[in-house]
Amino acid sequence: MALFEYFPNYIWNLSVAIALESGGQIGEIIDMCQPIRDAAASGADAGTPQFMAQWVAMGDKLLALAAEDEAKGRLFSASNKLERASLYLITAERMQGHGHPGRKETFAKARAAFDKSTALGKINRKRVEIPLAHGTMPALYTRAPGEGAKPVVVFCNGLDSCKELLYWTRLPEELARRGISTLCVDQPGSGEALRLQDLPVDPHSESWASKAVDWLETQSDVDPARIGMTGISLGGHFAPRAVAYEPRFASGAVWGANHNWREVQDKRLKREGENPVPHYWAHVMWAFGAKDMDEFFERSADMNLNGHMDRIKVPFLVTHGANDRQISVAYADDLYDQLVNSPRREKVIFTAREGGVEHVGADNMAYGRDLISDWFAETLGGTAA
Repeated sequence: MALFEYFPNYIWNLSVAIALESGGQIGEIIDMCQPIRDAAASGADAGTPQFMAQWVAMGDKLLALAAEDEAKGRLFSASNKLERASLYLITAERMQGHGHPGRKETFAKARAAFDKSTALGKINRKRVEIPLAHGTMPALYTRAPGEGAKPVVVFCNGLDSCKELLYWTRLPEELARRGISTLCVDQPGSGEALRLQDLPVDPHSESWASKAVDWLETQSDVDPARIGMTGISLGGHFAPRAVAYEPRFASGAVWGANHNWREVQDKRLKREGENPVPHYWAHVMWAFGAKDMDEFFERSADMNLNGHMDRIKVPFLVTHGANDRQISVAYADDLYDQLVNSPRREKVIFTAREGGVEHVGADNMAYGRDLISDWFAETLGGTAA
């Protein structure tokens, strides 16, 4: 199993792979990528305006086609097109540098398309806003079917994702199938929290994860004794930290073990390993609210889970891709080995036998999605069959 590599650089290929795994259509993606194939040869950063132009154009076309469906009363078809329009617009926006012309407008257009798709398609997700000490944490709540109080999983972003991309992993769909609700969050430093409220990354993830638990405890359809936590990519750092310091979490899992992210930054300075987005250093300074590199390194100093994982006293699952080109698989070993007080710990490294070998399964998310869903079904009282 390997990443679909259309372009001559990893970062652009990663975006294409994420779009494919998130519900993009291969024909539409080829139509967007063919005109900019040569631009990618100049490096991951240089051609991003051309990337944005092509992907926004496809998004705009789908918005127009969706409007035609809506005018005919074909609301489910309109929703399908709006969903892909939102995905392509989010992908275009995600590839740009902070402050790039048109970035804010593209994000706003993507959000509007997503919300309209939810309404027209009657999709099982509800937008909510969770109060924080400063501002709010926008989130998407997917409710498990049936009566009574259900278990729920808080699902957090990585460095450069958003709650919509979390939803498109289809983990909320698989968890709902197993009787478990999901809360996909734009925590500080990601998604709307960063773009619309200027809320920077909080390395102490328990501060915002606890607010998510506070909110869930007020919901009549949630069983407060069965709340889990997971995260993808850099969320694989935030989730273990939150479970370690928030005792109300009953189970945890990571989709990629980002154990010592501070150390990863030192490696990236030496050009060891791949970056997740173009304009990388500008992005992390923006996400952390830092004015320069020195301040970024100061603010990210605590992004290291060594010495904290013995606090976890609930079941915990560690997953990682064997060929992850961003985050060393050795961090999965570190995390697993330090879960000394977890009553049930498990480590799964995805290999070529099944797939999901790239960073957070960008080559094939099916295996991570199934495993994490089954893990929470087993540890929070859902059903795997």
